[in-house]
Amino acid sequence: MKIQPSVRYSHTLLSQLVQNGDTVVDATVGKGNDTEFLSQLVGEHGKVYGFDVQAEAINYTKQRLDDKNLCNNVTLFNTGHENVAKLVDESINAAIFNLGYLPGSNKDIITKPDTTLTAIKACLEKLEVNGIVVLVLYYGHDGGPQEKDAVIQYAQSLDQKAFSVMQYQFINQVHCPPILLAIQKIPTN
Repeated sequence: MKIQPSVRYSHTLLSQLVQNGDTVVDATVGKGNDTEFLSQLVGEHGKVYGFDVQAEAINYTKQRLDDKNLCNNVTLFNTGHENVAKLVDESINAAIFNLGYLPGSNKDIITKPDTTLTAIKACLEKLEVNGIVVLVLYYGHDGGPQEKDAVIQYAQSLDQKAFSVMQYQFINQVHCPPILLAIQKIPTN
């Protein structure tokens, strides 16, 4: 087995938990990689809700999904992920966040601690037992370290009787290697 980079490991985790017919959230659509992956996992009877503040990301993802005949189970919102609570009115089985900025785009448009924490909390409130929220933190840019610290601090504060939280990171790489956090809702007795 080869140790996987954070993004690939996020897909490994999701593929072990997300099933056909599930409802999931892609909180940061970006170039549509996760949206496409989730669409395939949930199948034609599942639902994917995708969020991005940049119209460019939404348009790119729509085209990507159209090209692969995967749009029937995806609803995209050209708005920030802080609106998850308002726009998703059902429980979810999983959510994924890639925090930072859209690669190859305007590096001034970044995810921010307040809106990200609002979105994470909304996803955790909607999360089914054994569901998972996966966060890939890219923090090698202005504003990134503050968001990383806020998200990790929040994740560390979650009640261990309600959530299991894992951190996955390469520690011998230069240039701020991404950090993966996985938050799983556990049964409470």
